[in-house]
Amino acid sequence: MKTFSSPSNSSTITGFILLGFPCPREGQILLFVLLFITYLLTLMGNASIICAVRCDQRLHTPMYLLLANFSFLEICYVTSTVPNMLANFLSDTKVISFSGCFLQFYFFFSLGSTECFFLAVMAADRYLAICRPLHYPALMTGRLCNTLVIGCWVLGFLWFPVPIIIISQMSFCGSRMIDHFLCDPGPLLALACSRAPLMEFFWTIISSVLLFVPFLFIMGSYILVLRAVFKVPSREGQKKAFSTCGSHLIVVSLFYGSVMIMYLSPTSEHEAGMQKLVTLFYSVVTPLINPVIYSLRNKDMKHSLQKILKKAENWSRKAQG
Repeated sequence: MKTFSSPSNSSTITGFILLGFPCPREGQILLFVLLFITYLLTLMGNASIICAVRCDQRLHTPMYLLLANFSFLEICYVTSTVPNMLANFLSDTKVISFSGCFLQFYFFFSLGSTECFFLAVMAADRYLAICRPLHYPALMTGRLCNTLVIGCWVLGFLWFPVPIIIISQMSFCGSRMIDHFLCDPGPLLALACSRAPLMEFFWTIISSVLLFVPFLFIMGSYILVLRAVFKVPSREGQKKAFSTCGSHLIVVSLFYGSVMIMYLSPTSEHEAGMQKLVTLFYSVVTPLINPVIYSLRNKDMKHSLQKILKKAENWSRKAQG
C-alpha cells in the first residue's frame, strides 16, 4: 500500500480514479461500443497478418517475419490499455488499483519502447534489401532476424523499469483523480506531494534518447535508400522500391509524429482533452490502421490474405453442408 497525504490527514491509497472521457451514461455506452468494435478489428487485422505469414511459405523472409512480430506487438500494445478502458466506460467508480496503475504504466511504455526498436530494425532490413541486394541473403539471415527480434523485446522491457519504480515510491497528495484514460507520467507526477525536477529531467532524457536515436537511425536509413532508388535506371524498379518502403514510412510518420508531441516533456502543459486524443491516436487508432497500410500496399500480403479468406469460406461452406 502507498501512503496518500492530504493537507489535513494521511490515508492509504487503494487506487487512482481514471476520469477517461467524462460524458453522460449514454455517451459512455456509445464510446464503449465504438472502442470494442475498434479493438476487435485491431485484433483481427493484426492476427490475419500473423496467420498469412505463418501459412504462406513465400512470406517466410526476414521482412515478413519482422512484420508478423510487429503485428503481435501491436496486439499486445492495444491490449495493455483498451480492456481497462472498456471496463471504465461501464464502471461507476472508474478506480484502478495502485499496483494495477503502475503495471499498466510499465507495460504500456515497455511495449511502446519495443515498437520504437522494431521500427528501426525494419528500416535497417529495407536498407539492406534495397542498397545491398546481392549481400542481403547472407547478411539478414534467419538467425540474425531472430536475434534482432529478441533484442527489441528485451531492450524495450528494460528501458523504463527504473524511473517507473522511482515514481511508484513517491508520495501523492491532493486528489487521486487522473484526468486520462491510462496511467501516464504527466498526470502521475502532477499528483506528487512535491515536485521532482530530477525525476522529470531523467524522464525527459531517457524518453528523448528512446525516441530520437531510433528515429534518426530510421531517417538515415531512408536517406540512403532514396539515394539508391534514384540511381535505379528503370521507372518500374523505382516504383517497386518505393512501394516496399512506403508502408513502413507511413507507419513511422503516424507513430513518431504523435508520440513525440506527448512524451518529450511529460509535465508540459498540454490540454487534457488534446493529450487524451493524441494518446488515443497512437495507442488505439495506429494499431488499427497499420494492418490496412501494410496489406493494401503489398501484393504478396494481399494475395496471401485472399487465399486465407477463400480457405475460410470453403471451410465454412463444408461445415454448413
